Amino acid sequence: MNSPVVVDRANPARAFLKDEAYLQIKGRLLSGAYAPGSFLSERQLARDLGMSKTPVKTALERLEGEGYITVSPQQGILVRELSIREIVDQYEIRTALETFVVKTLAGRLSEAQVDSVRTNLDAYAQLRKRPDVTAAVSLDATFHTQFIDFLGNQEIARVFTQLRDRMQRIVTRVFQMSSQRIEGSHNEHRAIAEAVINGQGEVAAKLIAAHLERGKQLILAPRE
Repeated sequence: MNSPVVVDRANPARAFLKDEAYLQIKGRLLSGAYAPGSFLSERQLARDLGMSKTPVKTALERLEGEGYITVSPQQGILVRELSIREIVDQYEIRTALETFVVKTLAGRLSEAQVDSVRTNLDAYAQLRKRPDVTAAVSLDATFHTQFIDFLGNQEIARVFTQLRDRMQRIVTRVFQMSSQRIEGSHNEHRAIAEAVINGQGEVAAKLIAAHLERGKQLILAPRE
């Protein structure tokens, strides 16, 4: 779960720097710029971000609380590698949520929602000619999130939002490990979308479960 943004009302500039450091470092963690298992330097981070060590230290404490890094006097700042159990847990909850969502939405999308889905698929299709991991991760997130948004269940949306950042790290790794996965993922997305649009709820649920299982197996295979 993401930590709440704490606003320092006595010093808005200081609060801004804390939040900016947090967002910048977290963005690099999610994109894979700071790879799992690597070590970070508080001093180097401050230099890279063009700010003092104080907001960087606060940001690192927040990121440690969220499970992205481990800070110890002996080892320093270590970018955490998600455990097999954490990865499996996240895929399991996504499968439970997303199979329910696509079954419920099947045959119920508005014309505007169908257009939105097809626009996402068309943009994704362009990556088959020019693979781009960053763009693929963004389009993948949009594809899955849009169905959550279409459903309109605020509790499901809240849980999915909490998963989104951690899943971004995993999806990024999957695409980095296999460039062919971008095309495979697009094909699976298209099949899922067509099933939802055509009212085939059970088919859509099976397809999205298989889609998530493929991603899980790709990320776990080197660890097992």
